[in-house]
Amino acid sequence: MRRPLVRALSRPLILAAVAMVIPLASAAPAASDGVVLGGYPVDVSQSPWTVALSSRDRFGGMRSGQFCGGVAVGPTTVLTAAHCMGEEALGGPPERVSDLKVVAGRTDLYSDVGQEVSVRSVWVNPRYDRSSNAGDFAVLTLAEPLPAEAAIRMAGAGDGAYQPGGEALVYGWGDTTGFGAYAHTLRAAPVHVLADSLCERAYPGSSEGAYLAQSMVCAGEARGGRDACQGDSGGPLVAQGRLIGLVSWGSGCGRPGSPGVYTRVSDALRTLGWDVAARGAHRAPGGP
Repeated sequence: MRRPLVRALSRPLILAAVAMVIPLASAAPAASDGVVLGGYPVDVSQSPWTVALSSRDRFGGMRSGQFCGGVAVGPTTVLTAAHCMGEEALGGPPERVSDLKVVAGRTDLYSDVGQEVSVRSVWVNPRYDRSSNAGDFAVLTLAEPLPAEAAIRMAGAGDGAYQPGGEALVYGWGDTTGFGAYAHTLRAAPVHVLADSLCERAYPGSSEGAYLAQSMVCAGEARGGRDACQGDSGGPLVAQGRLIGLVSWGSGCGRPGSPGVYTRVSDALRTLGWDVAARGAHRAPGGP
């Protein structure tokens, strides 16, 4: 998934700066039916909180400059992956990316439907650990508000949405094959929340990262085939109508035995000191 080149490759799951991804040096992924990986097309009205991060100067204009995903959790607040805001993705600190925007309400990245809103400020979790991929989240504050109904509710600690075996959906515009075939319309892939013990066995600790249950949640299918992939980083994992994860990392895309790993939203809430009930009132630490 995705070592920052967005999904973190091992994988962070990002697009490379030349509008291509870093190639996956791996065996072929499980077959997909042409979406997120093993998913299907959806209209953004079904998930209005799913947004694209854009910089046309760095990633080109063909797909609205999309390089990562994000999630609206308030009218001017978007969560994404910390590695999406790293120098490896952006070529420098985010404050130097003058055209960094959030694209909302746009199903097809080839269109001009919806809003393109400038990012006023970026707060990256200072505890983000690139070696383990723990704490992989950042908060974007927008210059203009999105519609209030676009924000999704977040799942706090103890929420039943994290229960292993539960059904979830991951959304994005990323690679649909594992080999650089990027979608231009929004996709969703159905996955299952997996037990921490399974993910600890899959990722016990290596150069790719380590699964840490306190700050991560993983999802996928035992036989592979449905997963997030490059270009999906920072996008939402949703269960029972609530945000439980942000696309973060993993090994390859859709491989059996290598599920997708997501930033656990309850851990981000704890770090930020946000009240899960205070929907729409969230601010980055030190933000306006």
